[in-house]
Amino acid sequence: MPGYAIRSGERAAFIAGLRELADFIATNPAVLVPLRASFGVFVDASDLDDRREGMRYVAAPLGVPVEDIGEGYYNAHRCFGPITYSVIAIPPEERQ
Repeated sequence: MPGYAIRSGERAAFIAGLRELADFIATNPAVLVPLRASFGVFVDASDLDDRREGMRYVAAPLGVPVEDIGEGYYNAHRCFGPITYSVIAIPPEERQ
């Protein structure tokens, strides 16, 4: 068992929701859309090495590097046009 947990949702429901949103926007041109949008998952680990390992695990299928932004924070993201899929990990003492 790894020392990290990945907070994720239910895959099929998420994909269905994205498709429903795209269809709704496509058929309702009066609905405004944001210039940019972002969503993602959270890697939860108390240990710094476990946070880093969890980030690599989640970022690998995205084909993106993990960025160490210092002080135990990690980020990885991939853009799909104006939509960004992010993976983040923050130190446990910074979580609310």
